[in-house]
Amino acid sequence: MYVLYIANKNYSSWSLRPWLLMRQLAIPFQERMVPFSSGSNWEQFRRFSPTGRVPCLRDEDSYIWDSLAITEYLAERHDGVWPQQQKARAWARSATAEMHSGFQQLRERCPMNCALRVQLNSVAAPLNNDITRLDELWCDGLNRHGGPFLTGAEFTAVDAFFAPVAFRVQTYQLKLSATATSYAERLLTLPAMLEWYRAALVEPWREQGHEDEVMRSGTVLTDYRIPGVS
Repeated sequence: MYVLYIANKNYSSWSLRPWLLMRQLAIPFQERMVPFSSGSNWEQFRRFSPTGRVPCLRDEDSYIWDSLAITEYLAERHDGVWPQQQKARAWARSATAEMHSGFQQLRERCPMNCALRVQLNSVAAPLNNDITRLDELWCDGLNRHGGPFLTGAEFTAVDAFFAPVAFRVQTYQLKLSATATSYAERLLTLPAMLEWYRAALVEPWREQGHEDEVMRSGTVLTDYRIPGVS
């Protein structure tokens, strides 16, 4: 059976992608949670990941690191990872690659923290450009392929790659069009997303670096984590 190494569900957007994909496609795996520690996690994560990063998938004696590489590895072994139709598949791969390498301002200014609700200090032009492009991309996929997911009726890898953004939309109350907002809400109500979110709320760990990232971006309005856990 596959073993998927991930970090904190509250913080780790990269971990969420393959975890959600495998859950949604009913691909069996064992989850190995290794929480972030203060400072560098290099030595700790290097025990299972060549890059010292998460996520990392183990398949017997093979280790596959990076969320996109894991996705392609799974696609060679399981149906449904990418859309069957060629044009939809090309669109999905393009959008996934854009998310994987782009949206830098969205990542930096709106770091993933599932449990919080945050009022941003400001939405400067570079962040607004990312939000505008996100809305445009989601609407394009939904309109082009008919929804309810980005390439049609079925959840695929491209939806998994944008799932962490749905949490960011919720946390930072990002303003999107009605179509894009509905898509974010659709992702948030998936059973596997609810499973991830509930687990994030009860995690006992607080990693100060990730907490500070949020504080630099805005004001915390609500913290839904269990009070007194630290």
